Parts: sequence; C-alpha cells; structure tokens
Amino acid sequence: MMTWYVAIKQNKLKPGKKKMRTVGKKLVLIGQMGEEYFATEALCRHMRWPLAYGGKVKDGCIRCPLHQTTHQIDDGELVEWSPFPLFPPYGKLVGKMSRQKNLKIYPTRVKDGNIEINIE
Repeated sequence: MMTWYVAIKQNKLKPGKKKMRTVGKKLVLIGQMGEEYFATEALCRHMRWPLAYGGKVKDGCIRCPLHQTTHQIDDGELVEWSPFPLFPPYGKLVGKMSRQKNLKIYPTRVKDGNIEINIE
C-alpha cells in the first residue's frame, strides 16, 4: 500500500520554481515541469549540493549548478556526470570523487489542493 504525504500546498509552488521540503524523514525537491509536478531527492548524487539552489530544469532534466551533473526527471536516470564545461579536466577529477548514481524520483499527485508525495 502506498502512503502519501502532503509536501506543499499547490498554490505555494509557482511555475518554474522549486522547493526543498522534509517529507516523512526524507529531504525532497518538489517542482513543476509544464503542467506536471515532480519530486526527487533534494541533493545532487555527485557532491550532495541542494538542487533547489540553482538547479536548472530544462528538456525534461534537472542539472546541478555545481558541476553540471544532469538527471532525467521522469525516471532519475543519469544523463551526464560532472562534465563541468568551463574546465573539463576538473570535471573529470571531481567526478571520480563519488560513484555515478541515478537520482531517486518519487511519485506525486495533487489532492485537495495539496501536492502529495509517496516516499516509500
């Protein structure tokens, strides 16, 4: 059985904005892409940077501002690991500091004006 948790009121999440919230005991990122809402783990899988602080949502992906690690929002699949285009050798070096991983994605729904997340 799925357990749904209220993460944020729907009217508190403006289009194009992202919010970090604690849901249950997990820190999650909640955002809107088009008409759909999404929820991911809040910290980048590379160096644990909070994606709510400068993370870019574009073309169905979220990109960390720190070293540009990119994941697909629909399934969390890794697209690019620490490319750091300003200085690629640095990106390769810091990319080796942690193991490549997909981003955890959580199911979302809207119910009674709230965005709910299933974190189980």
